[in-house]
Amino acid sequence: MKRSVLYFLFLAFCLGLLSGCGAKVQEGKTTITFQTWNPADYGPDSPIYQIIDSFEKENPDIHVEYVFTKSVAYQEHMRVELIDGDGPDIYGISTGSAFDTFRIFEEDLTPFCEREWGEDWKEKFLDSCLDSVSGADGRIYGLPLGQTYAGYMWADVDMLKHYGCEVPTDYQDMKKTCQTLRENDQMPLAIGAKDSWMNLDMWMSIAADCDKDALYDAIEGKASFESAPIIESFRIWQDCFVSGVFQDKAVKMPIYDTINDMFQRDGKIPMITNGSWAMNMYTLSDERTRGVVDREGADHDVFLIDWNGDGKIAPVTANPDVVLCMNPESTQKEAAFRFMDYLVNEGQDLLVNQYLEYMPSRADMELNVQGLSEDGQKNLNVIIENGKNNVAGPRGIKYEDLSLAVCNELKELAIGKITPEEAASQIERVSKETIR
Repeated sequence: MKRSVLYFLFLAFCLGLLSGCGAKVQEGKTTITFQTWNPADYGPDSPIYQIIDSFEKENPDIHVEYVFTKSVAYQEHMRVELIDGDGPDIYGISTGSAFDTFRIFEEDLTPFCEREWGEDWKEKFLDSCLDSVSGADGRIYGLPLGQTYAGYMWADVDMLKHYGCEVPTDYQDMKKTCQTLRENDQMPLAIGAKDSWMNLDMWMSIAADCDKDALYDAIEGKASFESAPIIESFRIWQDCFVSGVFQDKAVKMPIYDTINDMFQRDGKIPMITNGSWAMNMYTLSDERTRGVVDREGADHDVFLIDWNGDGKIAPVTANPDVVLCMNPESTQKEAAFRFMDYLVNEGQDLLVNQYLEYMPSRADMELNVQGLSEDGQKNLNVIIENGKNNVAGPRGIKYEDLSLAVCNELKELAIGKITPEEAASQIERVSKETIR
C-alpha cells in the first residue's frame, strides 16, 4: 500500500514538472514563454518579432517562445492556464480588476527591480503608471509596457466634408452630424459595442465630462452611483443608441477587426470611437491601411467633444495598456526578468517611437517619433497635449465585480432594457457590497 502511494506521488510530481511553466532546453538555450494579446501578432512585420530577435541576439543563452492569444476572452483563457499550472513564464494582463484579481499568479518584482535598476528605480516610471502596478502592500507586481489614453474618437475629415459636415465639437453637433450621415446612407459614429472594454472606455469619458469627481468617488465607494452626474452620463450613453449617434446593431459589432477595418483599412466610414493606440495606423506596413492613410490629401482627426454642454471638452482616461507579469511558478525567473527588462526599455522605445503602439510609461523616455506624416504628427500632438493637461484619472475600474456590473448595465442601457435610474440603482447595489 505504501509503495503504491509513493508511486502515485512520484508520478504526480513528474507530471507536474512536465505540465508546469519550467524552461525547456533548446540547443543549449533556456526557453522562456511569453504570452499576451498585446503587442499583437498581425504578421511577420509585427514589432514584437523584431524585439524578440534583437533580445536573443544580445542574450544568446535565452530563447523566447512568443504565444499570441486574441483579446477575446484572453483573461479568462489565461486564468485557466495559470490555475492548471500550464501558464507561461511571462504574460501580459490589463490594469484594473484583472491585474488585482490575478495577484496570486503574479510574482513580486520589487527585489528584481531594486537589484537591476538600483534604489531609485521607481523614478524610472511615471507615477500614474507605477500606481497601476502596485499592490496595497506597496510591492510591485508588474511592469507597465507603455501607456494609453481612452475616450477618443477619430474622424475622416474629407469624408465628413463630402457630406457637408465638420468634426463635431459637442453632443448636439454630433447628433446633427450623425443624422446627416444617416440621411446619406452612411454610417454615423461607429462603436464596437460588442466589446465591454470599449463601452467602459467611452462611458467613462462621458461620465468624467459630467463630473469626474462624482465618477471616481463612486468607483471608490465614497459617493453613490445614483448621483445626478452619473445618471446624466447614463442618459447620454443610452441616447447615443436611441437617437442614432451610434450605428444600428452596434452591440453586435466588435472594434477589432470589424469597425477598425471599416475605418482604417477600407476607408468606408467617417467616424469611430477608439483610443490613442489607433495612432499606429500611421506606422503599419499593411497595404490596405497605407492606401487609406497615405492617400493624397488624407486628413484624419483624433478628437473629443463636450458631452454635457458645459463648454468644456471631455477628458481622457489613462492607464498602462499592458502590464508584464511573471508567473510565480516559473523555474527561470532570472531569464524571464531579463526579457521583461528588455521589453520595458529597448522594446518600449521601438513600440512607441517607431510603431506608436503606446505612449511612454517611463519617465526617462524621450518621445521622438520619426518619419510621421503631417497628418500623423498633428494627431500625435493632440494626444500629447491631452495627456499632459486633460486626464480625468485611471482608465477602467479595478474592482472586478463592480466593473462587470457597470459593463452589464451599459449593455442593458444600449438595448433599452433599463432606464438610467435603474442602471444607477443596480450598480450602486453592487458597489455597496464591493470590498475595497
